[in-house]
Amino acid sequence: MMRGRQALGIAVRRPDGTVTVREERLRPWSARWPFLKWPVVRGATALVEAMVIGVKALNFSASEQMAEEEGEELGFKELAVTFAVALLLTVGLFVVLPALIIRFIQDYVAHNVLLNFIEGAIKITFFALYIVAIARLDDIKRVFQYHGAEHKAINCYEAGLPLTVDNVRRQSIVHTRCGTNFILIVLLLSVFVFSFFGRPPFLLRVLYHLAVLPLVAGLSYEVIRHAARDDAFFLIKWLATPGLWMQKLTTRAPDDSQIEVAIRALQCVLARDGVLTEADAAGPAQQAAPAEEPATEAARAGTGAGAAHAG
Repeated sequence: MMRGRQALGIAVRRPDGTVTVREERLRPWSARWPFLKWPVVRGATALVEAMVIGVKALNFSASEQMAEEEGEELGFKELAVTFAVALLLTVGLFVVLPALIIRFIQDYVAHNVLLNFIEGAIKITFFALYIVAIARLDDIKRVFQYHGAEHKAINCYEAGLPLTVDNVRRQSIVHTRCGTNFILIVLLLSVFVFSFFGRPPFLLRVLYHLAVLPLVAGLSYEVIRHAARDDAFFLIKWLATPGLWMQKLTTRAPDDSQIEVAIRALQCVLARDGVLTEADAAGPAQQAAPAEEPATEAARAGTGAGAAHAG
């Protein structure tokens, strides 16, 4: 899945080998409520928008994969249940469980900053172990390959090269604006932000973490925006570096068929943004020099993997 200025492009390879592309016009919430464009606020807003868009895109991808069997997308109720279960598991693994561990060791740690550093390290460890564990599943491995294909396609575009399979294949598999970077920066910044809350009881600690998460997410979004610039402050670049390392876990080298899917999704949004003609977007890629950088949805707000990869 790719996101441009005006549209969202979702490309899916169907069981018969063909590639289906869906374009959805973007209607950002900030267009209706301008205050959502404010720094920090826009980061939290982008995160929520990305989660909503991501669930819809995953639904479309799944329906295309099962087109020969059912051919129908999930309804609102099924999507809501899926989203709720995923959210509960995320909160349980990365908020509740680390807070529970901290509850049992806090009497042995003198300083709040050190205690929050330990909690951050626990969360990062859980995240890395979670990624390593699910990467053993064949379907998730394919997801990570499509994730790598997204990065390669965008790197090719930003290098000013024509979007061909050969050009894309030679590009780096990591990207500064990846959602993996976002997650790592959230975890790192949380160490600093949560140090101001002292040592509340277990339940309050969990509630504080959830309440302050939009602020941390907003700050992390601003860090990623700045880190992607060539003239970024070196401390910002340093803060984004662990996310680049972690991308080695969340991406895999894609094959040519997966690269083709990523190219088709990117061509879709470039055509809507006026960078490519409709004819170019429907066939082999030939592109103009980059205008405004497109990004995967994961890069915009940190959902992890884009929907071009059926997840």
